[in-house]
Amino acid sequence: MQTHAKRQPAAAGPRSQVRILVLTALFAALTAVGAFLKFPLGAMSVTLQIFFTALAGVLLGPKWGAVSQAVYVAAGLVGFPVFTMGGGPGYLFQPSFGFLLGLIPMALVIGLIAQGRGDKPLRVILACIAGIGVLYLVGLPYMYLIITAYLGRETTVPGLIWSGMLVYLPGDALKVAAVTILARPLTRSLKLSGL
Repeated sequence: MQTHAKRQPAAAGPRSQVRILVLTALFAALTAVGAFLKFPLGAMSVTLQIFFTALAGVLLGPKWGAVSQAVYVAAGLVGFPVFTMGGGPGYLFQPSFGFLLGLIPMALVIGLIAQGRGDKPLRVILACIAGIGVLYLVGLPYMYLIITAYLGRETTVPGLIWSGMLVYLPGDALKVAAVTILARPLTRSLKLSGL
């Protein structure tokens, strides 16, 4: 009688670990570049940060996608001018900082839902929509808190939702479409579906 031992996944070798660290650093850098590819609209600028964060989640998975964005945010907070208006700890008091903070759970959620399946367009779309939803769930309350409690200005919730989210949704939809189109070829070429 033959017994079949369950195959254990091979441990990640040093080359694989170096590769994922390099790609994590690359996506942190791409998010920084995305901050400067901006188009003014409403209270803030439309940037490509969401686009690169979504790609990081899809291609790197939940852990390393989130780490890439945490590295980006940490770099800005220690003073590297990687945010749209510079950097440094004072950025914590910018109304838009909540959206930067939200990039971390956004990448995590996208990675959890996409599960490295960049070759499945519907999964990528759903992952990106959920991730962007998380981004706004973090960013909008933070913006409200800074505007009302720190800056002492009055704002209404509908006004905040309009100026902080609704005007950006068409651009977000275009970014989701671009991520969906690029996810399959990038997943294949980088051979990241198993990471």
